[in-house]
Amino acid sequence: MGGERGRGAPVRTVAYAAAGIVLLAGCASMPDSGDLRGVESTPRQDTQVRVFAMPPSEDATPTQIVQGFLEALTSDDPDYKTARQYLTRQAAKTWQPELSTTVLSDGPGAHADTPERQDDDALSYMLTGTKVATVDAQQSYAPASGSYNKLVHLTKDAESGQWRIDAVPQGVVMGKSDFQRNYMSVNKYYFASNNAGAGAGAPPMTVADPVFVRSHVDPATQMVRSLIAGPTAWLGPVVRSSFPTGTALRKDAGPLTPDDRGRLTVPLNDKAAEAGAGRCEEMAAQLLFTLRTLSPAMEEVELRAGGRPLCSLARDGAETVATRGALHQPDYLYFVDDERRLVRIAAGSSGTEPVPAPGALGEGEKALGSVAVARDERTAAGVAIDGRSLFVASLVSGSSLGEPVLRSRAEAEEDRLTTPSWDAQHGLWVADRDPADPRLYLLEKGAGEPLEVRTPGLDGRVQAVRVAADGVRIALVVEQGDRRSLLVGRIERGEDGGPGGRRSVTVLGLRSATPELEQVTAMSWAGDSRLVVVGREQGGVEQMKYVEVDGSTPDVPPPAALTGVKDVTASEDERAPLVAYSVDGIVRLPSGAQWQKVTEGTSPVYPG
Repeated sequence: MGGERGRGAPVRTVAYAAAGIVLLAGCASMPDSGDLRGVESTPRQDTQVRVFAMPPSEDATPTQIVQGFLEALTSDDPDYKTARQYLTRQAAKTWQPELSTTVLSDGPGAHADTPERQDDDALSYMLTGTKVATVDAQQSYAPASGSYNKLVHLTKDAESGQWRIDAVPQGVVMGKSDFQRNYMSVNKYYFASNNAGAGAGAPPMTVADPVFVRSHVDPATQMVRSLIAGPTAWLGPVVRSSFPTGTALRKDAGPLTPDDRGRLTVPLNDKAAEAGAGRCEEMAAQLLFTLRTLSPAMEEVELRAGGRPLCSLARDGAETVATRGALHQPDYLYFVDDERRLVRIAAGSSGTEPVPAPGALGEGEKALGSVAVARDERTAAGVAIDGRSLFVASLVSGSSLGEPVLRSRAEAEEDRLTTPSWDAQHGLWVADRDPADPRLYLLEKGAGEPLEVRTPGLDGRVQAVRVAADGVRIALVVEQGDRRSLLVGRIERGEDGGPGGRRSVTVLGLRSATPELEQVTAMSWAGDSRLVVVGREQGGVEQMKYVEVDGSTPDVPPPAALTGVKDVTASEDERAPLVAYSVDGIVRLPSGAQWQKVTEGTSPVYPG
C-alpha cells in the first residue's frame, strides 16, 4: 500500500491479464498474531489493470482483518463494498471513506496493543506512518507532513465468533505508490468572477481547478459530479460556475460515456432547467473543457433536464463560448540580446537569428536587464540593467520611452526590481526587493500610480512574480532567511473604501507548490494549472521539474537535464517549446528533442 511498506509478509495476487483484473488477497500468507510491520505495497500496475480486494475469510484473525481492510482501501471497488465487509454492521453504516484520503510515504504500519491490554473479545491496532499529502472531501490535494497515528478497534461477534472492526478512522489511508495507481489529477473549469482579460461582451476566461479522482472508478462521472458541486474552497472566492445552485446529475444517471458519434448526454435534475440558452452553453463549455483529457473521442455535449434537451455544444464551439490561457498561441519569444535590447524570434520556429522588437525598448534607448511583454504583444515593459527603473513602451516602431513608471530606492542592484509580469487585464506586476521596504506592485493598464498589492500572511521578500493567464492566480518566489520557496496565491480585487473608489488588490491563500525544494531559482507557468520550476532540495543538486499549483507532481516526464539554469520561460500553450537562459545562453527544448542553443542573450519570456 504505497511505496515500500516495510518487512510485512508478501501479498499474494491472482492476475487475470486478459480481463485486466488483479485480486488483492488481503488475508493470504499473514501471521496469526502480533504486529503488522507494514502493509505490503501493491506493485505499480499498468493503468488499464483494475484491482479488486478479497472479502474476509472464515475465522480470520484480527491481524488478517486489519491487513485485509487496509488492502481493500487500495482496490477499485466503486463503493468500498469489500472494505465494509471487514467492519461491523454499525461501523459500515457510519464510515465515510469519501471524506478524505491520507497519503503516507509508505503504506500504513499497524501495531497491536500489548497483551496486558487485550481481552478475549476486543483488540486495538494503531495505524502509523509519515504523511506526505491529503485529499479532502472536495478532492483537493494538499502536501502534508508529520506523523500519522489513528486507532482501529476490533471486536469478536458473540454469535458468529468472527472478528470485525467496530471503530475506524473516517476517510481512507494508503501509501504513495498506491495513491499514484489509484488516483489521477484532472482539471475542472470555472470562470474568473471578475471576467479577467475580457472587455464588454467578450467571452469569459476559464480557470483550472485541479482535483484528484479515482482513476478506475468511472472518472468521467466523478468529474461531472465534482464540477457541478462547485469549485474547491481555495479557488472559490475568485471564480463562478454557470450551473444553477442545486443542480445535480439526475438520480438514475448511470456511467457517463460518449456514444459512437462522440456525443455525451448529461441528464440533470430540474434545477438546471432554470438556465437560459447562453448560460446553458457556458455549462456545456465547462463540461467540454473538463472532460477533454478523460474522453478524447468526445466531440459534443448535450445537457438535458425535465425530460427535454436544454442545449448542446460541439468541441469547437466551446472555444467561442469561453476562452482559456492555453488556447492563446504566442507569436514571438522575446529576450534581451547582448546589446541589452529587446529582441524576438517567431515562437515555435527553428530560427536562431533574433530581430529587434519594434519600439523604444528594441531600439536600445535604455539598457535592459529584464523584460515582460503583454499578452496581446502590443506593449512591453523593461527593467533597466541596474534594476532601479521600470519602463513601459508600445511595440510600435517610433514609439517613445518616456519616464519610468516605477523606481526602486534599494542600494544594492540585487535588491531592486524583479522581472515584471503582465496579467490578463493588461495589468503590470512587479516586486521591489528593497530590504527596507519590500513591496509587490500592480500598475493597471501598465501606467498610472502604482498600486501596492496587499499580501497578508506573506513572510519574506518576493524575488520573482508570474501571473497566470486567467488573471486570478499568481506564482511568487519568496525568500525567507536562506530558503527560497514557490508560493501560489489567488488574486482578489475590490474597492479600498477610500476617496475616489480606487480598487484594492490582495493576494490570499498563499500555499507552497514545491515543499520539498529548499532553493527555487526560476519558475514559469507551463499550462492551465502547471508550472515549470528550477531549484534544489536540501543537500541535492539543481533540477528542473513540473509541478501542479496544488503541490502535486504531474504524471509527465520532467524536462531534459540542463546545467547552470538562471531563468526559464514556458507558454500556457503547451505546444510552444520550453526556453531557458543558462550558461550556454538562450536555449530551447523542442518536443521529443534535447536542449538546443539558440543564441546569446538573457531574460527569455513568452507574452505574459
